[in-house]
Amino acid sequence: MGIVLQNVYKQYGKTEALRNINFSFEKGKIYGLLGPNGSGKSTTLKLMTGLVFPDNGAISIDETPVTRKTCSDVAYLTELDMFYDAFTVRETVEYVNSQFTNFNMEKALKLLNELKLDPTKKVRSLSKGNRGRLKLVTTLARDTEVILLDEPFSGLDPMVRDSIVKSLLKFIDFENQIIVIATHEINEIEPLLDEAIALINGDIIGHVNVEELRENQGLSVLKWFKELSIKFEEGHL
Repeated sequence: MGIVLQNVYKQYGKTEALRNINFSFEKGKIYGLLGPNGSGKSTTLKLMTGLVFPDNGAISIDETPVTRKTCSDVAYLTELDMFYDAFTVRETVEYVNSQFTNFNMEKALKLLNELKLDPTKKVRSLSKGNRGRLKLVTTLARDTEVILLDEPFSGLDPMVRDSIVKSLLKFIDFENQIIVIATHEINEIEPLLDEAIALINGDIIGHVNVEELRENQGLSVLKWFKELSIKFEEGHL
């Protein structure tokens, strides 16, 4: 049981975003979907939420085909900032609570405290770092089997990134959830990962168990990804 992508192909205009991807995401694991901008990471997450659909191939979650309704059962943190500036932090959380039956308000309030967000502050007055924290609150507070995070560290300073990593560790159900983090900021998420997937130009060029990578090859995920990228560019993959 989990997420299965079978021969998934997606094209935007003349650009091939994904080229016949095959992969399975299992429950109880944290995956890093790694690659530079334009590699297909965001497209992969959107396909798994049902926000966009493949031109060919199939995607299923727990053996059920992904549809438009899937997004109500998947917690998805987009790299876009889509808050209402006139709302307070508390009003933002209450609004998201009104939109999803699986939203856990008690967990949301704990997350606000954990991430040191003032519920009375207007969204328009929040720094980019605090807006990033608020996005994480509204995502992690949902009780879903699948959590998809698209560039959760984008534009955030190291202190904010560190607090986000700690919050992920505290508020994730490691036994029952699938966590997929799409990012090019590899160092920050490496300590979290069970498995890493390298994606470049719409192709999966590598997949590795992180613990085995360290023990058997003595490599960090960043080093592994850099070596793969060089081989790919030289045409050796």
